[in-house]
Amino acid sequence: MLHSFFSNRARPARLPRVVLLTALAGGLLALLPSCSKDSEPVAETPVPARISVPQAGVYPEGIQWDDANKRFYVSSRAKGTVGTVRDDSTYTEFGKDSRLISTIGLNLDASRSRLLAAVSDNNFNPSVQNQPTLRKLAALAIFNTSTGALSSYVDLGGLRPALMHFANDMAVDKDGNVYITDSMAPIIYKVDLQGNASVFLENAQLSGGTGFGLNGIVYHPDGYLLTAKTSDGTLFKVPISNPTGFTTVTKTQSLVGADGLLLFDNTTLLVVAGNQSTVYRMTTADAWASATSTGSFATGAVSPTTITRRGADAYVLYPYAATAPRFKIVKVSF
Repeated sequence: MLHSFFSNRARPARLPRVVLLTALAGGLLALLPSCSKDSEPVAETPVPARISVPQAGVYPEGIQWDDANKRFYVSSRAKGTVGTVRDDSTYTEFGKDSRLISTIGLNLDASRSRLLAAVSDNNFNPSVQNQPTLRKLAALAIFNTSTGALSSYVDLGGLRPALMHFANDMAVDKDGNVYITDSMAPIIYKVDLQGNASVFLENAQLSGGTGFGLNGIVYHPDGYLLTAKTSDGTLFKVPISNPTGFTTVTKTQSLVGADGLLLFDNTTLLVVAGNQSTVYRMTTADAWASATSTGSFATGAVSPTTITRRGADAYVLYPYAATAPRFKIVKVSF
């Protein structure tokens, strides 16, 4: 009975050998990593050597690279606004307020979603001329980078109302404190995260005399500031914990006309010397007790103002004149 049962059952049909081999090969291929075009690495778009922005009357002073959104922020001495620039030369207004007569230096505090702008009045804005704010205005404007809204406006000039003022550049320390230079008063201001303003350092050595005094400023992660004086190119090292103990950095390279600064790494400082139409690369081997020039980049007669880092590159700003039909952002090459 058992034999009869099995012998009478229908046997399954056998597939041809070629069909089995084909199916087996297909199964193995399905287990292999995909080699479609979608999984191939995408080549990065090379960064532009220069961006010519066809936007008249901006007359920018400050610049910051926004890596998260792949754009530059630029200030405006002539309009008192902040704008953005894309690699395709597109300019877009980002933020404005009637109190911002001229926006000067910028600092992007990306981790706190803040764009900081120094605000002054030196008769650059044609729509606001010879007002009571002329050479008296010094303020810090803080924009929300997500919305472009002005989240805070901090008066600085009122701390020393008898002096002339020109808030110029700023640096941010690890705790979010902002340090702002005044080019017409021998002062560095401090604004904490709560918006409280104070005079961080005031000393006659910081004065530019009849010319501009302090201009560019950067924060070093070892706990001090580096700031340059435009009139004579002096470079100062200012300890955060003891500002009155500031020292002069010894150097052999003249930095007369010093404007914007960029701390590229802990031992490399890029200095835009506008009057010399040159960007200098300064390096140190003794924690900025002294510095040596290890390279320079000639900009031509364009009065460059300041500089920003973009990945492994640095870009310098060519503002041209207030009446110029465009301005440029140019990659520095040493």
